[in-house]
Amino acid sequence: MNNLLKYIRSLTNFSDESWDLLQPALTKRAFRKNEFLLKQGQICNSLFYIINGYCKSYYEIDGIVKNTGFFFENEIATNMNSFGSGRKSEFNIVACEPLTAIVFRKDKLFQAAKQAGEIETLGRNCIRLFATKQEEFSTLFRLYSAPERLAYIETKYPEILQRVSLSQLASFLGVTRETLSRIRKKRMQL
Repeated sequence: MNNLLKYIRSLTNFSDESWDLLQPALTKRAFRKNEFLLKQGQICNSLFYIINGYCKSYYEIDGIVKNTGFFFENEIATNMNSFGSGRKSEFNIVACEPLTAIVFRKDKLFQAAKQAGEIETLGRNCIRLFATKQEEFSTLFRLYSAPERLAYIETKYPEILQRVSLSQLASFLGVTRETLSRIRKKRMQL
């Protein structure tokens, strides 16, 4: 829980009183590899602060998995759209290795936010972070070629390359594994 408090305090001013009010919304939970944190079609009622392990968001079209994001230690995974609107999730979130998370329950989080403005500010800052990251990746996929996307990931998100399989990375970059191998081979020759 100490890392979570540090994380929160990196986002906003957060008093010990607000931390105490937040406690009923928090539950520590372990997920097995391949266990779903959220399934497509469910309403997302939680935020998942990752203590250890990592997970990915993805959707499946005609049996083909399309990875849309990876979430590592000291990050929050969720479907912000579903969480905020109460609509069903259009994608899955699944543990890619054994994962431990602090689960923020939406109902209890909202109750705590009514009691402390700092908790409400924390929520706004989390939304801002998610929106910024989504915009970053949206721009990356809209404007850059696959080799440029790979170079960007290598520079800005090296943990993805260190921990994610080539197949998952290829899906995330929007290319086949063979194409990713060719891109990497070509870059090594330069």
